[in-house]
Amino acid sequence: MFEDLKPHLQDLRKRLIISVVVFILSFGICFNFWGVIFDWVAAPINSALENESIKAHLAALTILENIFVALKVAFFAALVISMPVIFWQFWLFIAPGLYKHEKKIVLPFVAFASVMFLSGVFFAYYIVLPVVIENVLLFGSDKFEGSLSAENYVMFFTRLVIGFGIAFELPVLSYFLAKVGLITDASLKNFFKYAVVIIFVIAAIITPPDVLSQVFLAIPLIGLYGLSIIIARFVNPAPKDIDDDTPNTNQSNISPSVKNT
Repeated sequence: MFEDLKPHLQDLRKRLIISVVVFILSFGICFNFWGVIFDWVAAPINSALENESIKAHLAALTILENIFVALKVAFFAALVISMPVIFWQFWLFIAPGLYKHEKKIVLPFVAFASVMFLSGVFFAYYIVLPVVIENVLLFGSDKFEGSLSAENYVMFFTRLVIGFGIAFELPVLSYFLAKVGLITDASLKNFFKYAVVIIFVIAAIITPPDVLSQVFLAIPLIGLYGLSIIIARFVNPAPKDIDDDTPNTNQSNISPSVKNT
């Protein structure tokens, strides 16, 4: 049994090594430009801090915080840059187990997955973050003022943005599973009420511990689940119930004499 798995494990090792190498190279490049990247990352909170009602500023509160901020900013940027390669390696790993016609969707899969991940990132950055940050900072602003940890903010930013990027992969996953015949639009519809519960649990895990962030992630996810149902309907629709389209032969074949008895 182990001998049968050995080629797959070797291929998995190869794909992981390529992904890690690309990530490390991206990390090295991003670290050299961490200041520019940090300015982009900090833009939403700096915009919120312009509100006169919020008496606070972003600062490094410990001796090593500057270094940790640079490392975490470079990590975030490298992960975003490496995502297309990671998707590509993931596809190359599972492709040998697919049929020839299923392998043809490799380029659409990688392109669509990359676009949806970036869509989630930009949705979080331009729509969710400004609202969440301003509301969080305004809460209790008349009671508290002071310095905000830059490192904590970067962690908050990374969890929220990457969480949205991953969440936006739901239609891609649904397309792939429908393409290989594992799900249909009917199966997704039947699972909807359970999906809503799972979505809110996932939102609570991958977002910062505040209700506003969780709701902001859960609502788009429910919408993406609805989009997944539409995608599955086009890719692998559930077969119609033949009983609705054909007469009941058991009744029509009963002879009058039998009915009378």
